[in-house]
Amino acid sequence: MTTDQPTYEELRQQALAASGPRGPEAGTAIACDRLVRIFSTDGIEVQALQGLELTVARGDLVALVGASGSGKSTLLNILAGLDVPTAGRATVDGYDLLEMSAKDRLRYRREAVGFVWQQTARNLMPFLTAAQNIALPLQLAGRSRGGARRRQAARVAELLDALGIGDLAGRRPAELSGGQQQRVAIAVAMASGPAVLLADEPTGELDSETGAAVFEALRTVNRELGVTVVVVTHDPLVAGEVRRTVAIRDGRTSSEVLRRTVTDEHGAESVSEREYVVLDRTGRVQLPRKFLEALGMEHRVAVELAADHIAVHPDGAA
Repeated sequence: MTTDQPTYEELRQQALAASGPRGPEAGTAIACDRLVRIFSTDGIEVQALQGLELTVARGDLVALVGASGSGKSTLLNILAGLDVPTAGRATVDGYDLLEMSAKDRLRYRREAVGFVWQQTARNLMPFLTAAQNIALPLQLAGRSRGGARRRQAARVAELLDALGIGDLAGRRPAELSGGQQQRVAIAVAMASGPAVLLADEPTGELDSETGAAVFEALRTVNRELGVTVVVVTHDPLVAGEVRRTVAIRDGRTSSEVLRRTVTDEHGAESVSEREYVVLDRTGRVQLPRKFLEALGMEHRVAVELAADHIAVHPDGAA
């Protein structure tokens, strides 16, 4: 098996290679720079995001993981245009999420991003069929007049076929299983042709087999339609199936796992993965808890600068 490991930057550039013209604007779908979100309740302020930094390349498929309260759902709501950051900078498909007017934000939610909720009932209108649910975003955008109706019908048929749910077109949500509902929900989110699809625990209410089918639908959207997909998940099977997994802890990106396919001398393929801690603009890193616990590190640590690395020791052990 190939033993040489690519650098972190080399792996990130692999995601940019298939995303069109080079350059930060052309190759980047999502960029968050020192993003802050503060909630105030009964005079108590809680920092859900504390200077979070994240970049997602166009056409990438990324999983966000983290404990409850880590800030990952807050981040997803901001990216979806459902919440507004307190400070910092965030752009999605060229939209500045801090500077948008109310009218721009509505347009952004309708056209630039698609969103899939964990709760299947939140994604679909119960009195509409699957095909009618998929057509609804197009109708709300005024794309159902004259010749546009034919294009709308073609778009609905395209999505039903791409996600393997053509036989469900005439069924209402109550007649669908949970997994079928989520696949229709993905089609609804994709109806207006957004550049980015966001999914909040889309397999959280499903068994492992059904969840795998829903994730395969997300992979299809990413691979065949070229859409950037960001998934918040607690499911380790889902997190392990994407090229890049970003861990969020205490309102900041703490570590990333990057995966690539390697081929041995016999032509057999396997997946190689490597974990990195994230260095932010101020030089801060979050070391994995398992490392800190293994060496008994707490409160403060000793550091030493060598020629090609930085050594970190428990206080007094250097």
